Amino acid sequence: MRADAQQESFSAYMQTVASHARRDGVSEATITSTLAGLTPNQRVIDLDTSQPGSQGGPPPLAPYIARHVGSSIVSRGRARYASMASMLPAIERRYDVPASILFAIWGHETNFGSYTGDFDLARSLATLAWEGRRRELFEGELIALMKMIDRGVPRSTLKGSWAGAFGYPQFLPSVYLKLAVDGDGDGRTDLFSAADAIASIANYFRDAGWRSGEPWGVRAAVPSGFDVSAYATKLVSPTCEKVHARHSQWKTVAEWRSLGVAPLAPIGNEVLATVFQPDGPGTPAYLLTGNYRVILQYNCSNYYAMSVGLLADEIAR
Repeated sequence: MRADAQQESFSAYMQTVASHARRDGVSEATITSTLAGLTPNQRVIDLDTSQPGSQGGPPPLAPYIARHVGSSIVSRGRARYASMASMLPAIERRYDVPASILFAIWGHETNFGSYTGDFDLARSLATLAWEGRRRELFEGELIALMKMIDRGVPRSTLKGSWAGAFGYPQFLPSVYLKLAVDGDGDGRTDLFSAADAIASIANYFRDAGWRSGEPWGVRAAVPSGFDVSAYATKLVSPTCEKVHARHSQWKTVAEWRSLGVAPLAPIGNEVLATVFQPDGPGTPAYLLTGNYRVILQYNCSNYYAMSVGLLADEIAR
C-alpha cells in the first residue's frame, strides 16, 4: 500500500465517507449496509498501482485490431445483433445511434456479457478511495453506488471490475445514475439485461454528442509520399492530450480530397474529419469524424476507439 496516501485508518476513513454520503442524502440504512464490515482489498490496490504508464512511443495498432476484431467476436456480435433485431429499430430511432456501434461497445467491454467481473463494487471503490491516488473520483463513485442501492438496486448484484465498473456496458455508478435506462419496459434498469444495456449505451452516446448520419470514420487512401505530419494539429485537447495529438488538423472531406486523400467508403464532402495513420507511412489510414471523438469519451484510447469502430463496421456488414 502507498503509505503516503493513507492519512487515516480504513475504518476511520469509512466514517468520513459515511458523513459525506449522509450529507448527499443517502439513507442511514444504506450507509450502514454498504460500509459495515468492509476491509481494503490488496488485490485492487496492486492492480491499480501496476497500470502501464505511457513510456516510449505508442505500440502499433494492427496487432491490437487483429486481437480485438477477429472472426470469433464478429460472428458473436452478428448473432447477438440478429437475436435482438426486432427491438433495434426503435432504439435507433429514439437515440439516433447505429445499433452496430452499441453492439461493438458491448462486445469490447464484456464480450457480450461473458465476463463482467466478480469484484464486490463497494469494497473495490472503498479501497481505491482510501488508497488516495484518485480519492475524489472513487469516493464519489462509492457514494453513487449507495444512491443506486437507495433506488432499489440489490446490493448483491453489484459486482464488477476491480475499478468499479459493472454490467454489460461496464458503467461506473455515477454513469448509471445519469444515463442508464430501462430498454425493455419492465420497470427496472438492469445493466445485466441486454435490452437495458444496449439502450443505456445509446443514451450515453446521444448525451456525448453523437451526430446522426455521420460515420465514425472511414478507411482512406493517401498519395505516395503523403506526409500526415505536415498537417499536425495545433490544438491542445483539455483531456487525453496524447490521444488527440496523434490526429491531424480538422478539414472537410472535400479539402482532404483536394490534397489527394481519398475516402474508401461513403462520407459526405462537407463532413469535418482528421487524418489518422497510426502505424506510419505505407500503412492503413483513416478519416475520423467527430463521432470518433464520442467513442473516445467512452474510453480515451485510440486502440479502443479504432477497434470499436472497425468491429461495428464488421457487425453491420
